[in-house]
Amino acid sequence: FYHDSSATIIKDGKIIAAVQEERFTRIKFDSSYPLNSINYCLESANIKVSQLDEIVYFENNHLKFDRILKTYFRFLPKSIPQFYKAMRLWFSEKLYIENNISKHLKWNKDIKSFSHHESHAASAFFPSPYKEAAILTLDGVGEWTCTSIGYGEGNKINIVKDVKYPDSLGMIYSAFTEFSGFKVNEDEYKLMG
Repeated sequence: FYHDSSATIIKDGKIIAAVQEERFTRIKFDSSYPLNSINYCLESANIKVSQLDEIVYFENNHLKFDRILKTYFRFLPKSIPQFYKAMRLWFSEKLYIENNISKHLKWNKDIKSFSHHESHAASAFFPSPYKEAAILTLDGVGEWTCTSIGYGEGNKINIVKDVKYPDSLGMIYSAFTEFSGFKVNEDEYKLMG
């Protein structure tokens, strides 16, 4: 439910399938529920939802909501129009993402969530050929973290330091992306190129 919606299935530590929803819908950066991606991953692994050990979501929505609320309150009254728009979205779907996933998949166990930056670190370290590696993540913002430094060792990732919102190099990069006439959260790669 954010840009580049996707699904991945992992069996015994190996990625069986990973795909972005845009590959099926042909909508660039598709943020819709990744129904096609989930179905593709299940079919690729030749299993049913009931055979899954766990379902994991890429960020902690409650921590992210905490940051958004505190940020809007900090900038009152200027933030009222954005606050109203954001709260409609959060109270209509974002606060209930885990429930919606559970309902759709008929999943009666908890859905595990990791922090946004832990997810970025995992997506880089675990598929890599390295058993040990330093990990640096730079992003606009996850829940509160904008940059994290850590290391991966075996099947564990340890974050040792992070930089919190609003001190974000990624947001500066997004500002330059927008200033250059490109779309934020979509065209940063064009600016990089």
